[in-house]
Amino acid sequence: MATIFHIATRDDWAAAQAAGAYAAASLDLEGFIHCSTAAQVESTANAFYHGRNDLVLLSLDEDRLTSELRYEAPATVAHEGDGELFPHLYGSLNLDAVSAVEPMVPGTDGEFANLVPNG
Repeated sequence: MATIFHIATRDDWAAAQAAGAYAAASLDLEGFIHCSTAAQVESTANAFYHGRNDLVLLSLDEDRLTSELRYEAPATVAHEGDGELFPHLYGSLNLDAVSAVEPMVPGTDGEFANLVPNG
């Protein structure tokens, strides 16, 4: 079982639980939901969410996803040109693919660290 990760706001996650599925704003804007591997999640969190206190980290079981998952070049300038491929979910996230939800708490400097054990 491979695990990938998605950063969501607590409010968006609560809304998804009420609706029965999760769809980030990027799904409408870009056609997919941005995800990260364990090795990518901290750099992504610090590049885009520095200092935020309203976030949760969703752990997703790749084998349980019902929407298409593709590993692709990054869609953002922050990661452009580094050769890494990021997981992109082309459709809504089925809630039964979420294996864990953890609060994301930045340090006093606003940086996120140790989000994923052995990540």
